[in-house]
Amino acid sequence: MRIYVGNLTYSVTDDDLRDVFGEFGDLAAAEVIKDKFSGQSKGFGFVDMPNNSEADAAIKALNETDFKGRKLTVNEARPRAERPRGGGGGGRY
Repeated sequence: MRIYVGNLTYSVTDDDLRDVFGEFGDLAAAEVIKDKFSGQSKGFGFVDMPNNSEADAAIKALNETDFKGRKLTVNEARPRAERPRGGGGGGRY
């Protein structure tokens, strides 16, 4: 199950997510999402847990808990919405 983790402080690392979620079971991945230009955290991340019951336990235990001074938002990640490809160029008159 892919888990969304929001309201992270900018200092949280991938390893921090692994440590916290690893207490609930095996992890396939843990990643804090960063701005591709600045490398700065965007304040959210994703954790992949192969066992759904362990993932559910982690969500229930960690949602709305304090982590490094912020109250976490933890829930099952929704699939990315399809965004239309295409140019954003404005026309000239």
